[in-house]
Amino acid sequence: MFRHTHPYEPFIPEDSQKLIVGTLPPPRFTTGEFKKGDVDFCYGSRDGQLWPILNRIFKLDLPFETTETAIEKRKEFLSANRIGICDIVASARREKIDASDLGMKDVQLRDLLIIITNYPKIDTLLFMGGNSKNGPEYFFRRLLKEYGLSLNPVNSEVPRIHEFLLPRSKRVIRTISLIAPSGAANRAVGSLQKYKDLKSKNPEMTTVDFRVMQYSKFF
Repeated sequence: MFRHTHPYEPFIPEDSQKLIVGTLPPPRFTTGEFKKGDVDFCYGSRDGQLWPILNRIFKLDLPFETTETAIEKRKEFLSANRIGICDIVASARREKIDASDLGMKDVQLRDLLIIITNYPKIDTLLFMGGNSKNGPEYFFRRLLKEYGLSLNPVNSEVPRIHEFLLPRSKRVIRTISLIAPSGAANRAVGSLQKYKDLKSKNPEMTTVDFRVMQYSKFF
């Protein structure tokens, strides 16, 4: 069985206000077997859509290549915009070596509550996916339960928004469950009535266009 460990430490600038939270990058990032177009950094898979989406929203002109320059450009963007990245999964085991969330077993989580406490300006968690099994919101709910906490709904429509009170500091933290920036989530986008309505008006709209529209409101 493959032990899938997260290859990257959290990247959190000191004055971060928002935190991107996902699960694990594809296994090849753990083994270092990159494909052409991969970036050796969080969400660096050439098949992923987070950086292409942010590239469009902020007109970044990012390089998509396995170079130090590509890494530094992403870190510069995150620092300038007070955004950190800390995926919630530290490690998992897989029978099949793929990137599916459902394939993760014996999942070990990072304690995001402790991490958030150490960064007093963080007030928003941007989940890269929702509450489906083994998604980031799903695991975060599990973590909160260990502390006797829960998420309180603010908006039940996609993207779902919740809040909770961080112990000790009494800070209110908001969570936003964005549609996952992966090809696997395209079907979920296609099933949304809002997407169907927009596409009926503009047949050229794609699932990535829809994510750009959604993400731009929260980044």
